[in-house]
Amino acid sequence: MKPDGPSRLDLMAIDVILRRRDDLRRILLEVATHAAAEDEIHRSVRALAGARWETIRNRPPHIGSLAVFMPSNNVLYSYVLYALIPALYTGSVTFRPSSRVEKVTEAVHRLLSEDPIMPNPFPVDMAPVSQRRFLSDCRTADAMVFCGRPENARSVSRAVGPATLLLTFGSGPNPVVVGPDADLSRVVPDLLSTRLYNSGQDCLSPDVIFVHRSLAGPLTERLDAALARLAAGERQDPRAEVSPLVYRDAVQGAAAFFAASPASDVVRGGGTDIATGWVEPTLLFREWDATFHPPEFFAPVFCVMEYESLRQVGDWLDSPEERGRGMYVSLYGMPAETGRLMGTSVVLRDRTTFDAEDGNRPFGGYGADASSVHASGRSHARPLLLSAELARRAV
Repeated sequence: MKPDGPSRLDLMAIDVILRRRDDLRRILLEVATHAAAEDEIHRSVRALAGARWETIRNRPPHIGSLAVFMPSNNVLYSYVLYALIPALYTGSVTFRPSSRVEKVTEAVHRLLSEDPIMPNPFPVDMAPVSQRRFLSDCRTADAMVFCGRPENARSVSRAVGPATLLLTFGSGPNPVVVGPDADLSRVVPDLLSTRLYNSGQDCLSPDVIFVHRSLAGPLTERLDAALARLAAGERQDPRAEVSPLVYRDAVQGAAAFFAASPASDVVRGGGTDIATGWVEPTLLFREWDATFHPPEFFAPVFCVMEYESLRQVGDWLDSPEERGRGMYVSLYGMPAETGRLMGTSVVLRDRTTFDAEDGNRPFGGYGADASSVHASGRSHARPLLLSAELARRAV
């Protein structure tokens, strides 16, 4: 970390976030539910509080420039992870906001960068230009972070300069596996909290739930009853557990999936309204199908599939389709399963992806589409953290 850099930027940012919390929440409510906005603020403060520990632990070398393609969700938290914390060891950070949330991202950037206690000049700049233009302008940056679709990540990796360290973050299905000895009184609340986070609009939410045949009936009944009691409302309502979606293509994707699914699979819900962004909280139940690979729903969709043997799930996770997008897999009620990986997915035991996520530690799995680092014409799939990757490269 450079001694004369913005060494107190982390503490300054915590001060601004806590002091301007109400203003930040109002901005985030444009794209996040009240609960998700509050959670983002908490996670952002926690990550900034851990930034000093992260940089001391990893000792990243100082770099001159970082370019960031921001994701379309978790606007504040992503700004903290990919811009503010890296600014502690980077001369200048330039980011391109996702066009979907450009105004919200700009408002967050303005609130933080223009606060009187922040350094002037501010070490983070926003470039609201096309992806093509941004890549052209920044292709020789010392490091680059890309958050988005795998096919776009591959295009970016082919276009950056040979000296640029590129980190790409995608998504994965993050399945939950409910074993025969699982405690459903714990499993069901965890499923609800993860699948309904920001009404399902998060890459950490599980897109498929595998349940052992012995618990398939009880789990489905409990989920059905819980969905029937959900409070619907607008994003600004603190009592709302599910709200209209921000992304219309997510509504269209859910509608297409429901239309293609047999009517007998739908236990509850299945309704959509593209005009309002509403996707009815939906529960689907399927018998085992090894060829089924769920889309990223980005909606309040609970897709349950029963299995007989954990080997079926293991083979599914080890299939070519899933090895490419392996991120996390949560196992409930399986103390005998002690492996670190299933396929390319990192195993979590009796906890959710949100429980495991830590902004100061490497994130993701070992699927190339989920998280990859590219440098000097070579790429490696693994959980990523910029400060750790810079330190690894410097050795």
